[in-house]
Amino acid sequence: MQIEKNTPIESIVEEIPGAVKYLMESGIRCMVCGEPIWGTLEEAAREKGFGDEDIKKFVTDLRELAETNRD
Repeated sequence: MQIEKNTPIESIVEEIPGAVKYLMESGIRCMVCGEPIWGTLEEAAREKGFGDEDIKKFVTDLRELAETNRD
């Protein structure tokens, strides 16, 4: 799975173990009542006031997390 800023949150949390913890610790709400929120990574980040550079970092970090879990 290739993580981009327009990747749905639901896909991210289903495919990457540890993504929920990472996103929550980063200040991005990604779960509601145990279910992934609707929308993309960018939409969720912007809702919390994050800018372009922050979103690029989230994409990079999530890609690294996905690679780590693939090994």
